Amino acid sequence: MSTLLIADDHPLFREALRGVLSRLLPGASLHEADNADALHAMVDAQPDADLLLLDLNMPGAHGFSALVHLRAQHPQLPVVVVSAREEPTVMRRALDHGAMGFIPKSSDADTLATALRQVLDGERWLPAGIASMPAVSRDEQDVAARVRELTPQQFRVLQMLGSGKLNKQIGYELGVSEATIKAHMSAILRKLGASNRTQAVLMAGKLALDPDKVVAPEGEFD
Repeated sequence: MSTLLIADDHPLFREALRGVLSRLLPGASLHEADNADALHAMVDAQPDADLLLLDLNMPGAHGFSALVHLRAQHPQLPVVVVSAREEPTVMRRALDHGAMGFIPKSSDADTLATALRQVLDGERWLPAGIASMPAVSRDEQDVAARVRELTPQQFRVLQMLGSGKLNKQIGYELGVSEATIKAHMSAILRKLGASNRTQAVLMAGKLALDPDKVVAPEGEFD
């Protein structure tokens, strides 16, 4: 029996995906998540899943960072991005960061089924012409490689830092001491090659959907 994972914060779209998957693979085990924390917990709980359908815009997930981290932690799990962001550059970036395919949310049910069948057969699927788009920049590739080195907890701290949260707030939400968060921050800065937290947020921002719009939050950053 196939195990399929859906990560999207829109209930109606999750319902639509469930319908297509149920028709395509009757009897498949379906699991869902609507935010980044639930996504990581779901993937950890289903290490042998056959496929993850991942939206790029979910609470707690910033652009391609979740995709990059998941591919590093679970390289055996095929990931297909399903997104309303349908610019060719966004699609190409998803593939370069490890996605097996990119399905626009505007696709009809037949196209979605065809794409999923192809990916489940071990082949990539993407709209026509995307493979010929320019690859991601060397800077973005370098940041992705550094993010892949982060542990799951370090990655969560970096994501929360990017949301403007202070060490004390992050520690409270993760249930650990502020000293532990500071230790995580030291490791994050070392792995990213950043000199301070502002620089770390801006570096991670290269994996955002719109990198040019990323601004480091104000707070205890320097």
